[in-house]
Amino acid sequence: MKIIEYPQRSLWKDLSARPEKSMETVRLRVAEILDRVAEGGDKSLKELTKELDGVILDSLFVTKEEIDSSSQFVDENLKKSIDIAASNIEKFHSAQTPRDIEVETMSGIKCLQKSFPIKRVGLYIPGGTAPLFSTVLMLAIPARIAGCAEVALFTPPGKDGKIDASILYVASKFGIKEIIKVGGAQAIAAMAYGTESIRKVDKIYGPGNSYVAQAKLQVSGSVAIDMVAGPSELMIIADKTAKPTFLAADLLSQAEHGPDSQLFLLTTEREIGIDVNRELSEQIKRLSREKIAHSALENSSIVILKNEEEMVDFANLYGAEHLMVSTNNPWRAANRIINAGSIFIGNYSPESAGDYASGTNHSLPTNGWTKSFGGISVDSFMHKISFQQITKEGLQLLGGTIEAMAEAEGLLAHKNAVSIRLKEIENGVE
Repeated sequence: MKIIEYPQRSLWKDLSARPEKSMETVRLRVAEILDRVAEGGDKSLKELTKELDGVILDSLFVTKEEIDSSSQFVDENLKKSIDIAASNIEKFHSAQTPRDIEVETMSGIKCLQKSFPIKRVGLYIPGGTAPLFSTVLMLAIPARIAGCAEVALFTPPGKDGKIDASILYVASKFGIKEIIKVGGAQAIAAMAYGTESIRKVDKIYGPGNSYVAQAKLQVSGSVAIDMVAGPSELMIIADKTAKPTFLAADLLSQAEHGPDSQLFLLTTEREIGIDVNRELSEQIKRLSREKIAHSALENSSIVILKNEEEMVDFANLYGAEHLMVSTNNPWRAANRIINAGSIFIGNYSPESAGDYASGTNHSLPTNGWTKSFGGISVDSFMHKISFQQITKEGLQLLGGTIEAMAEAEGLLAHKNAVSIRLKEIENGVE
């Protein structure tokens, strides 16, 4: 990783720019794919899967037999690990269940808010070179806690036209029976528009590459999306108490996600930066995804800053998907962070714990969207309805206020809807 020493604040914005893969090219290509699926339905999905993934599909759907038999192809130790992760994720997310609200704002005026599950949801699970069965846990568990009635799972097939057994196993564990062997922007199109065999969903969830993220943006006028979750990001705040071996391992854990991942190490110690680079050079040799990690490191930087205050300010400017704080007093810095997807405190809180099993959700906003979006929660799978009930006495208390405001806005029918009721109350009409 390149080392940048003591940059002026005026340069921070440029230094923290995300790597952009010719976004106009991506935008146009995604628009073309969306149009093809909207017009061609199932036929276009199969054609695009052949063109983009090199896979010929007889059927878009995983069969019940494939789902039911998946358990036998998953290692027993992995099953135990999945059970532990699922338990932790369920504990944390069960605590998020929203409560109904009932407030009497004035005498005779009762306002309520109730939460309801979104009926039909679509889960996008990245696949291909790294089938992310962990993302099934992160999306299926809160969907089940919320009470979503219909869950459709979309994931790209392997070269053999099949879905990885671990994904099918976790899906079956949470009762997901509708699994579609389609990935990329075409999967997002199928969720948003529907086809002859696939019913459109009410909301789309899940992370993906730049094409998936762009597709979600483009269909968001037609269907709700959870957030923009594109290429992975990790930023680390570190002082002299941090361990370079740990820091390098954490940086590589995100570098191996994809060549367009971006990593930052912010530190006050130049020696930490040098030691981390040395560790990166050694540890990367042991990775099966070494080439991918190398590409990600080219998008990444070690930034030497003057003090903790500057590191916190830089982190808030960037708004990383994942932020690690490895300092002598990590909560001091962490409590001043306002823009991040998920924060990992101290030397023994690796980011990969959040990716898999600590209990928090790993489906997080990227590309600076942490400034306005949070990660997936139970609330993401619910929608809210407000209610109000006003008695005669309540309307008499509030009616004049409504009439004055409606008249000031020139909306006389609004005013009359109150006035006509007040007149009946004054006349004693039951």
